[in-house]
Amino acid sequence: MVTADFDELERGFYTQRADAAIAKELLASYIFAIIRFRNSFMVSPKLFTPLKLGDLELANRIVISPMCQYSADDNGSMTDWHKIHLGNLSLSGAGLLMVEASAVAPEGRITPGDVGLYCDANEQAMARVLESIRAHSPMPIGIQLGHAGRKASCQAPWDGGAQLSLEAGGWQTVAPSAIAYQADQRPPQAMSLEDIEQLKTNFVASAQRAERLGFELIELHAAHGYLLHEFLSPLSNQRDDEYGGSLENRMRLILEIFDAVREVFPSGKPVGIRISGSDWVEGGWDLEQSVELAKVLDDRGCSFIDCSGGGLDPRQALDVGPSYQVPFARRMKQEVAMPVIAVGLITEPEQAEGIVFGGEADAVALARGMLFDPRWPWHAAAKLGASVHAPKQYLRSQPHTLKQLFE
Repeated sequence: MVTADFDELERGFYTQRADAAIAKELLASYIFAIIRFRNSFMVSPKLFTPLKLGDLELANRIVISPMCQYSADDNGSMTDWHKIHLGNLSLSGAGLLMVEASAVAPEGRITPGDVGLYCDANEQAMARVLESIRAHSPMPIGIQLGHAGRKASCQAPWDGGAQLSLEAGGWQTVAPSAIAYQADQRPPQAMSLEDIEQLKTNFVASAQRAERLGFELIELHAAHGYLLHEFLSPLSNQRDDEYGGSLENRMRLILEIFDAVREVFPSGKPVGIRISGSDWVEGGWDLEQSVELAKVLDDRGCSFIDCSGGGLDPRQALDVGPSYQVPFARRMKQEVAMPVIAVGLITEPEQAEGIVFGGEADAVALARGMLFDPRWPWHAAAKLGASVHAPKQYLRSQPHTLKQLFE
């Protein structure tokens, strides 16, 4: 099927469906057919084959997405919660564990409880957490570096998520242009050229801290309406200098930050990016612009691209269903050489296997599904007939009917 026909089918599937349950049932039927076809030829599940990102080899193609916990101290330093949370996930058998979005500056935190990697205290606290994890898990660990831009200075989600006033512990936010995320919020401060230079310096400094901490991978966060995404989208970037206007200008900051981080992070260690494939708002950032950005990054030696979507504008028109963001990854696979990671309500083992077996992406990243089931890779391996790593303390939990489950 040619790309245009497949895209038309995708649009019809997600816009004409009655509800998410029907979509899930239809998608599951398609995926089960793929898996049955594969099993008839005794082909090992591709989800559990190795994947190289730069010089880093992952044992399988399951990535644990960065997930904000809003549980750092007031200075942005990790706490015992992160040791428990990340330690638990590090025993899951996934191929890669990503540490939550870590701000490169204090004002880049979404909430006062966000993790940062901008000072010695942050670095020391993170070192303690990583030391505990590495003592018991061989899983590679990466970090996502970012800046929340105009979506910073907010309450934690369980407190409502509203923007904090300056009197209640909030701070002045920054953005490409003085356009608030929502009409009832105070406008961000438009960044000067000096502010932009400082931002680049901050990303480099955080990347250097990440290297000292022994992280094996860096992902730049340019998705979900945060600062780097704000520079990309014409809805949030209305500058009239070299960082605004044309697509080339709106991409400039990300490319400069990528180049600067790539220069200070060891050449064999992957540096990749997470983007939103579309704002899902007319006149905003879209898939065609995403493809152009991906091509330029690919030429610059980007190690991978992680394709998410939305988050920039509250007017976004989402039609959420299983694998609803996978079409972004599928298109990227057609356009770039670097590995592509798919996200978006990937919850079932057969669904994940169908995505990588069918060539829609090289890996899948799970977030909420992994929180709900921290042993998801074990259960996926059991269902698909694969083997997965487990700590020696848990080997006796292997079911009697699955003698080859644990490596």
